[in-house]
Amino acid sequence: MFKEFKDFAMRGNVVDLAVGFILGGAFSTIVKSLVTDILMPIIGMLMGGVNFSGLFIALNNEAYATLADAQEAGAATINYGIFIDNVISFIIVAFALFLIIKGINSMKKKEAAAPEAPAAPSTDQVLLMEIRDLLAKK
Repeated sequence: MFKEFKDFAMRGNVVDLAVGFILGGAFSTIVKSLVTDILMPIIGMLMGGVNFSGLFIALNNEAYATLADAQEAGAATINYGIFIDNVISFIIVAFALFLIIKGINSMKKKEAAAPEAPAAPSTDQVLLMEIRDLLAKK
């Protein structure tokens, strides 16, 4: 059973999947930082100084100045600003993956569209050509 597991784990597809998963996690971290630290402050500034990460609804109907204050008070909150950040991050990651897959698919189409070498003549055709050549010599 250990040998079968080792064979399974060492196949190329599993290793490729592991590498892709690790790179995807790193890419996701970069995109999250791009959205949280660069894009959302710009969007917030354009919308009149809105801080999306601080947008929340306290479910106990009390007013809190910040999300941190509400969490410190133990209030249950709906953090829709953080949700907006995550939706934008998802859209960016999904679009990047779309572009990567589209590029891979276009490369596959180019490989498939490459002209194939002409097929070798069949044995019947070879025999007929030999007969033709012999008759031409006479």
